[in-house]
This record gives sequence, structure tokens and C-alpha cells, in this order.
Amino acid sequence: MKKVILLGMGIIMMSLSCKKALDQQPQGVVSSDDLNTPVNIEKMVIAAYSSLGDESIVTPNSLWSWGSLRSGDALKGGDGLGDNSGWNDYEQFVTNRPNNTYSDQMWAQLYNGIARANDALVRVNAIDVAVFPNKVSRQAELRFLRGNFYFMLKVLYNKVPYIIETDPKDTYIKISNDILTSDALWGKIADDFKFALANLPESQADIGRPNKYTAAAYLAKVLLYQAYKQDDNHNVTSIDQALLQSVITNCDLVINSGKYALSDDFAKNFLTQYENGPESVFAIQYSQNDGTKYGRIDMGHSLSYTLNADFGCCGFHVPSQDMVNSFKTDNNGLPMFTGYNDADAVQGTDFMNFNFDPRLEHSVAIPGHPFKYDAKYIFDRSWTRAPATYGAFASLKDMVPVGDPSFQRIPPFMSSSKNWEIIRYADVLLWKAEALIELSRETEALPLINQVRQRAANSVALLKKPDGTYPSKYKMTTYQPGVNATWTNSFARQALRTERRMEFAMEGYRFFDLVRWGIADTFINSYLVVESTKHPYLKTAHFTKGRDEYLPIPTNQISFSKGLYKQNPGF
Repeated sequence: MKKVILLGMGIIMMSLSCKKALDQQPQGVVSSDDLNTPVNIEKMVIAAYSSLGDESIVTPNSLWSWGSLRSGDALKGGDGLGDNSGWNDYEQFVTNRPNNTYSDQMWAQLYNGIARANDALVRVNAIDVAVFPNKVSRQAELRFLRGNFYFMLKVLYNKVPYIIETDPKDTYIKISNDILTSDALWGKIADDFKFALANLPESQADIGRPNKYTAAAYLAKVLLYQAYKQDDNHNVTSIDQALLQSVITNCDLVINSGKYALSDDFAKNFLTQYENGPESVFAIQYSQNDGTKYGRIDMGHSLSYTLNADFGCCGFHVPSQDMVNSFKTDNNGLPMFTGYNDADAVQGTDFMNFNFDPRLEHSVAIPGHPFKYDAKYIFDRSWTRAPATYGAFASLKDMVPVGDPSFQRIPPFMSSSKNWEIIRYADVLLWKAEALIELSRETEALPLINQVRQRAANSVALLKKPDGTYPSKYKMTTYQPGVNATWTNSFARQALRTERRMEFAMEGYRFFDLVRWGIADTFINSYLVVESTKHPYLKTAHFTKGRDEYLPIPTNQISFSKGLYKQNPGF
């Protein structure tokens, strides 16, 4: 009986103790209300910024696995088709399914960024400006960040649920991905950047925060995409002239601000020591030695590194032969719109047999050529992982040189804290040029395209071999109507589209350009016919018009919505 009494007393005392513990704030936990102070709200804003760098090795915020891999610029790479097979499905198109886990992870990753922005906005909106003087600026920054994440969702999936900070959380499950038309969704995304443009300062004390002109640039990008009207089968049916004029207006705000310029050497956009330079309009600010174990490094490019002893893994994101050949120039030093694929340049001295745009050497590691501007460090075929399948090139822009202080190992992988550019000033120039051409004002577009070309032609100082000679034969000139070109509207359009490919090779934009222009099916299928003769695993690949312009809505997301979300056509 004594044992029973003692046990009963023990249970009573334990229950009282547990109730007391439950009534107390747990250590190390912050309540939601405690976050609503100026200091903690600033931290919540920073948490939203950190989502720019929150990515895994298979969900890069640079979008290379969706924008380069599906466009004809890059091959998957790695150790065969089964290595990260989700990427192989993207490259093949025909095997891409709604249950691709990478598509589902990316969806969740981007909505996590939106959730952070919305949560911080709720708190910023509620605080008095007298207590929080940065209120309006922080609202604008958060809406800029939210706009960035929605832009990425739109170009990836097309139809997505649009959720903002004023939507009650219990209504999220009732918001369909099919409520808004494509044009209306673009309008919502543009509204965030319009608010940012109206409320951000012209300059920011902290590097990495967007300013008024950053917002103008991103708004120009959104309006350019919105201008190309698509039907339900993703055909471009018209181009909105008023929106094109708005693109020009916003680009002019950036150009006339005096804050930005092309870097004097193309290479400086992809070297750590020059990051946040004059050409950087908006970049992901990665970090190292920031109090965490490895830092917030560029995980999205960690699989691009080569297999040589200084790196060790993993050989993904391999430049295609088509893209390498496309850097050829004709005897006038202009791009070869056709015929560039008639003969391949593969290694070493092959690159002395043709004329080339120097941007080739900034974008592609070539066997027998200096690696990442180190004249004594020569790229070798043995550094590649599966050359019999994917060839022996490697991507360069996303890697850092050997010995770079930003390099960081995360065994068994590696990467760096080098920034990644989301918008470069070259983008702004070429967006304006594109809008002008589609408005039949191609003469005004000519000097903008030539600015970009002249800078590229001048960017050879870091490309020399140990003996002081160049590894490729460079010949590149500007367009000179009446001398080397006939600058008609159709020619100007082709020049602009080629220029974007050369300038932004391997940066993850190409596929989305092709979809915007309505030529993804014709270009990609033509590319596959030729590239599959060099890489036979592509013989079964095929782009289906009206389906493959966008990813399928992930199966998990349709299940979470209890069937509310509508699947994209063809899936």
C-alpha cells in the first residue's frame, strides 16, 4: 500500500511539474509576438534575403538545370544517365513526369522564400514608422524579393498559386494555381517591382540590397516577358507594344542613373575579387566564414566542378558541342547564324582552325587550354567524368580558380562563396535592344548590341597561354551596316537573339528566352537532331510543343491541394 501511495504522490507531483513547465516559455524558442520589435523585424527581413541562397545541389537558384540544360547550351554530365536521373529527364523531355522530385523540391524551395517574405511583410506592415523608420524601404525590399521568387515560379511552372501577406493562412489551401490568367499573374508580379521602384532609395548602404534602379531593371525584365502574349498551347500570338515601351522606359532609368556600366573585361563578372562591380545590378550574395560550419555558399553549382585533384567532383553542367561551335565567327568577325555546326571544334588546336568570339574561353573549359585564367593550369580531358557520354568540356563561369579564397569544401562536394549575378548591366542593354527591335526601331538597338560586342572583343587579356599566345583564334567585330551587315529588322532580331546566347552562355537564361520568343520547339528539336549524332543518348530526346515549355505541376503539390491545382497541358 505504501508503494501505491508513494507512486500516486509521485504522479501528482510530476503532473504539477509538467503543467508548470508548459506554462513557461521554452528556452531557445522565440514566440511570434517577440519577433515584432524593430531589431527582430530587421532579422526577419534578413531571413527573407537568405532565401536567395537557400538551395540544394539539385535545386539551383541560378536555374541552370532548367535554363541551360533544356536549351541546347548544356548536357547533364556526371557519371552517366542514371546519375541525378531527374536532370536526365529534363534533358530528354520525353521522360519528364509530374513526380520528378527535383521539380517538387524547387516548388517548395521557392514558396519557402515567398513565405519568409510574406511573414516579414506582415510584421513590417503592422509596425509604426515612428518606431521603425526603415518601414517603407523594407516593405519595398520584401516585395522585390517576393517578386523574384514568383518570377522564377512563373517561368518554370507557368500556372502557380499567388499568395501574399494579406491572405489568411487558412485560405491558402483554397487558392488555386488556375485562378489568374497568365497575363494577370505577370501583372501581379510586376506590381511588386513597381512598388519597389516607387519606394526604394536610389542607393543602399548595404551591398546586396536592391535600390530604385535594381527594381527598374527587374521590372523591365518582367514586362518584357509579359509583352509576349501566349495562348493555352504556349504559342506567341502577339507582342504588346505598350509593354515594350515600358521596358524601354525602365531600362533607361537604369542606363541614365550613372550607377552601372559594362565591366572593362568580361572575365570580371565571374571572378571573386571583382564581385559587386559596375556591371552587377543584382546578385545573390553568398558568404563564407560567417559563423556557420561551411558558410552560405553556392550549393547550386557545387556539382559543376571537375574531377582533377584540386577539386575532385562532379562533372555536371557540361557545355554542348552545339554551344561551343556557336561561338564561331565568320571572316567579318560576326556570328555565324547558320553553318556553325558543319564542323566541330573539340580540343586543343581545333580552335585555331576557325575564328571565335572570345566569350568562348570565358564560358567553356577546353582540353589543352588554360583553366579559369591560369596560364600554368591547363584543362585536361582526364578531369572530366564521362567524356565518352558527355564530351570533355566543362562549364567555367560557375567555378572559381584553384586557390581562390572563396573556395570551400563540403565533403564530398565543393563550391565557393562567389556571388552569382541575377541581373547584369549587359542584360539591361540587351532587353532595351530587344524591345526596340520588336517596335521596328532596330537602328536604335544597334549601338546597344555593339556596346556588348565591343566589350567582348576587348576581353582577351586574361586568356593567354604560358608562352603569351592565345589558345584560340579570335576574330570579333561590331555590326557595321553597309560594311559587314545589312541591318534589317529580321537581321537585327537574329543578331539580338544570338548575342544573348553568347553573352549569357551557361548562366541559365537560354531556355526561358526561347520560350518567350515562341521558338523553343523548332530550335531545340533541330539542336537534338544534330547533337544526338555526337552524343547518341539524345536520340530518344524530343521537345513536344504545347507541353515542354513548362514543367508539370508536381504530383505532391496537387495531392497537398487535394486536387485543387490544375496540371499543365500534356502531363
